[in-house]
Amino acid sequence: MYKPERLVDSGMYTLAVTGPSDAGKTTAVERLVERIDAPVATVKHLTHSPAIDTEGKDTARHREAGAAVTYGLYEHRWFATGAERSIEDILDTLAPKYEYAILEGFADVAVPTVVVGSETEPAGEVLARYETGKAIDVEAVLDALAETEEHVTLESLVAAVKETPAADRAGAIATFTGRVRRRDGPEDTPTEHLVFERYDEVATERLRTIEGEIASRDGVHAVRTHHRTGVINAGEDIVFVVVLAGHREEAFQAVEDGIDRLKEEVPIFKKEVTVDDAFWRHEA
Repeated sequence: MYKPERLVDSGMYTLAVTGPSDAGKTTAVERLVERIDAPVATVKHLTHSPAIDTEGKDTARHREAGAAVTYGLYEHRWFATGAERSIEDILDTLAPKYEYAILEGFADVAVPTVVVGSETEPAGEVLARYETGKAIDVEAVLDALAETEEHVTLESLVAAVKETPAADRAGAIATFTGRVRRRDGPEDTPTEHLVFERYDEVATERLRTIEGEIASRDGVHAVRTHHRTGVINAGEDIVFVVVLAGHREEAFQAVEDGIDRLKEEVPIFKKEVTVDDAFWRHEA
C-alpha cells in the first residue's frame, strides 16, 4: 500500500483522471484507490441525471476499490439529498476528513490531472498521460501527486491541530482568516481579484520554521498556516493561521504573531487587479 511521508497532515491531495468514456478512467481510479493506504474520497462526473442513480450504482466500483465515500455529480446536481453543490463545495467538505480525493472526469477543474486516451489539455497540471486506464503507473502518479499543493481549508487545519498528541491539554483554538477585500472605503476603486506567487521551496521552509518556533512556546501545542496562490477573487479567503493552545491568551498572541511573521518573512508576491488597473505589490 502507498502512504507517502507528509510534512504536515493539514490538507488533502486532489487528483483528476480525465479522458473519453471508453479510455478506462474508472479502471485508473480503482487502481489508485486500491493502492493508497489512507482515507480516500472519490467524485465521479456523471453524464446523466442523478435521479437515475439514487443508490450510487455509478460509483459502486469506486467503493469496491476501497473509497471511504463517493459522490456523483451531474452538472450542478448530485445524488444525495441537499442543495446544489459544485465540485469546489464538495472538495471543501471532504478536505477535513480525507487525505486524498480522486475525481473521475472534471477536465475543467484546475487540479493535478492524469489524462487517459486523449491529447486534450485539461484545466489542471498534467502529471502523466496514458493510452488506457490499465496502463497507469500508479506509483509514479502518486509520487508526483505528493509533490503538489494540498487542498487546504480552515476546517482541515482545525481538524489537523485537534489530532495532535497534546490536544487533551488544550483549552483553546484560535484562528485567523485573511480574505480579499473588495475596497477600503465606499469611494475606492473596487478590487476584482488578487494573484499570489511564491518561491515554493523557500516559502514552505519559512512557513514550517514559523510554525515550529511559535509551537515551541510555553502553552502552545500546535500551529498550522496556509497561504493560497494563484487567482483569488474578491471576498474569497487567502491565508489561514490556526493555533492550538492551553489557554486563550497564548492562542490569541500566537495567532497574531503567526500572521505578522508570515507577511514579513515569507516570500510571497501579490498582484492586485482592480476594475481600472493591475499592479504588483511586494508582500514579503
